[in-house]
Amino acid sequence: MKASLPPPLDGLDPRWSRLVPVVDADGVERTFHVLDSAALDDSSDARTSAGTLLCVHGNPTWSFLWRRLVAAPPPGWRVVALDQLGMGFSERPPGVRRLARRIDDLGRLSAALGIDGPVVTVAHDWGGVISLGWAAAHRDQMAGIVLTNTAVHQPPSAAAPALIRLARTPGLRQVICQWTPAFLLTAAALSRPPLPRAARRGMAAPYRGPRRRRAIADFVADIPLDADHPSAPALADVVASLPSLADVPALLIWGARDPVFSDRYLNDVSSRLPGAQVHRFGRASHLVTEDRPEIAPMISDWVTAGRRSLPAGEPSTATAALDAALVARGGGDRAGAAAVVEPGRAPVSFAELQRRVDDAAAGLRSIGVRRGQRVALLVPPGVELTVAVYACWRIGAVIVVADAGLGLRRLGNALRSAGGQYVIGSAKGLAAARLLRVPGVRILAGPGPAGLADHTLSALTVPPAATPTGGGAAGGSPTGSAVEGAGIDPPPRGGDECAVVFTSGATGPPKGVVYRVRQLRAQIDLITATYHLTLDDRLVAAFAPFALYGPALGIASAVPAMDVTAPATLTAAALADAIQSVDATVVFASPAALRNVVATSARLSDAQRAAMRRPRLVMSAGAPLQPELLRQVAGLLSGAEIHTPYGMTEVLPVTDISLEQIEDAGNGVGVCVGLPVDGVQVGISPLDAGGDALRPPQYAVDVPGEICVRAAHAKDRYDRLWLTEATSSRDAGWHRTGDVGHLDAAGRLWMEGRLTDVITTERGPVTPVPAEQRVQRLDEIRSAALVGVGPAGHQQIVAIVVPADVRPAAPRRTSGGRASGLALAPSALASTVRSAAEVELAAVLTTASLPVDIRHNSKIDHLALSRSAAKLLSGSSRLRR
Repeated sequence: MKASLPPPLDGLDPRWSRLVPVVDADGVERTFHVLDSAALDDSSDARTSAGTLLCVHGNPTWSFLWRRLVAAPPPGWRVVALDQLGMGFSERPPGVRRLARRIDDLGRLSAALGIDGPVVTVAHDWGGVISLGWAAAHRDQMAGIVLTNTAVHQPPSAAAPALIRLARTPGLRQVICQWTPAFLLTAAALSRPPLPRAARRGMAAPYRGPRRRRAIADFVADIPLDADHPSAPALADVVASLPSLADVPALLIWGARDPVFSDRYLNDVSSRLPGAQVHRFGRASHLVTEDRPEIAPMISDWVTAGRRSLPAGEPSTATAALDAALVARGGGDRAGAAAVVEPGRAPVSFAELQRRVDDAAAGLRSIGVRRGQRVALLVPPGVELTVAVYACWRIGAVIVVADAGLGLRRLGNALRSAGGQYVIGSAKGLAAARLLRVPGVRILAGPGPAGLADHTLSALTVPPAATPTGGGAAGGSPTGSAVEGAGIDPPPRGGDECAVVFTSGATGPPKGVVYRVRQLRAQIDLITATYHLTLDDRLVAAFAPFALYGPALGIASAVPAMDVTAPATLTAAALADAIQSVDATVVFASPAALRNVVATSARLSDAQRAAMRRPRLVMSAGAPLQPELLRQVAGLLSGAEIHTPYGMTEVLPVTDISLEQIEDAGNGVGVCVGLPVDGVQVGISPLDAGGDALRPPQYAVDVPGEICVRAAHAKDRYDRLWLTEATSSRDAGWHRTGDVGHLDAAGRLWMEGRLTDVITTERGPVTPVPAEQRVQRLDEIRSAALVGVGPAGHQQIVAIVVPADVRPAAPRRTSGGRASGLALAPSALASTVRSAAEVELAAVLTTASLPVDIRHNSKIDHLALSRSAAKLLSGSSRLRR
């Protein structure tokens, strides 16, 4: 069947199409159909362009898959997208065209088109292997590699994807792939959201009739799942050639909901191209470029600006290494002092903690955990978690931490996205890992049924060579002779990765934040200096992540009796008991936790009240705190100075302010979060009329915009989110926080909300927090939120308030969706709110509680409120008065 030109199709300019004759390896002339961006520019020449993007489709797609990239090439670049022989509108030669032949075909076509470098290959599905085979054979031309949902190898012990197994079933393959369009329709049906009709029509256009679908069946049959398959040697050659491409910049773009090329294939490809940058779209599927049309400009941006490999783990002169064990700060004459205290258990001393970390590190090393490998942690705060974290750091492993308060679905998505090789969990945590399909060797921390895990942390066998020859472990070196004997690598260097910590997901899916050793060390040093922490301090950590700081600081830490996934479960009695357990001098708790402490303080005993007066410092972060709440906390913990550091998972702390300083600042526009701490720079990217912050950071006074931060302890990058990272760090050295605010004449930072919550009215952008603060000062109001309703640029402002006389309801913890229980405010209350807000309100609504974020139970979910308000005011739901 001869090659032909495509019919008119949406998104496809007929001027791109070319029919290119090529003599194949058999000496027979074959004709390819290609899309070529150079066809629109008579002056364009492959030899004078910046380079060529060579785009290779898989099965059962064709060059139509790359139409958006052909339509908008990177400036100065040529884009060529071919139809492989037998596919699309290329010639359909007789016989099966196997992998080796397809790689050769691509080489002959590129030569016929005059492509001689630099080249960035862009490929999807089985086209990934073909493009990599071409890249290895044309190594001198390679400038970059882009792969989307593909595989280069079947991971060990992994069954082939169910759809592939079904399509390869003898007797069914021809029916599914050729005689009916079932395989073609199934591939299109995988998209999330569903493909538009025009896209479905375009995908199916070359495959109308069994004769035109024969190569689809042949492609499926040519997947070498077995060693004796005819294409297995060619695939092995491609895999063996990948080390030669290790220094070629690479970008992996993945749809995480792909039932064919799932995360295990992403992890495998990442391990073979270790310098690759990754962006994983959590809600996209197999046809990721269709699911997320922004991928075309994303590739263009990467080619022109961001094409580089990830930095290696270089040493840092400022932070040559982590301590041999961070818990060593508690050594010497403090070895017998308590290091970790948790409810209902005997305190664990620094010496005991050191021994357990040494043993666990040696045991993990003995089962194969190595430097740079990722270990997901599903252990509640306490001794087991502390041991697991520091044991991983001792051997250079990277811990992956996601808050259980995210909820099961989001927790599973987060941990799967990180691609860990091991999971350490409590019995409950490992059961959740199995349910959530979190990959990795399972290691049980603490008691649990024998069949739940592959190993038990406390029972891991230390190799015989690790046994001291004399004097016992106590007589060994500070790092533990057991560790040395187990052959553990030297301590991590400053440039090595050490943690992937997930954000709360308050403004979208949780994002993994990568930290290197030097950033963690800088953060610990900054916290120590800012809050004047010494070895004489003792910490109560009512916020799970802070429970791990005690050993690094060399101070005792206690975890109060509470549900760590729900901060508001901390009671005053539980906090007082935790303070007593270590005679605490420092307390860290989220705003929601402190609110409940105040609310339950009436039931304290005299001894507990006395304990509450002992701490010298209380810190609370995660959301703005009302001065009235801080005054109540100060009255309860009367010996403490109250501080509210501002920051986020990506960089904490950024600024700091005390209760006294808050009162000195007075009522301003937003919430005053204080001056930047030492070594931190804060700039503002001004808002434009549409509510966007596109300009570089500046230091102008009283100019609202996105808050940008530069600091030594800021994140290294977002994990497997290249586009998100490129956006957040597009100003070199700065992290764009997504928060909005302004700097005052004294250099103090005022928070005004989230960039995504800015209301875009016809008169310009309105940040929500300033008006919310004004409304919340009313005696009639317990809490308030301002949201925008309507199209961008023409939004109306709606206030949603919780009246003081309404019976308090527990805040609804949300991860998106809609709020419930909204009603029109009584006219008198609405009038009072309108007067206080000082902005024009289209409506005032009431509710019993505002939806808040999952982690802190404090950040208001403005998006959920906006959706519900829009539904109510449009008449889509019943209006209540």
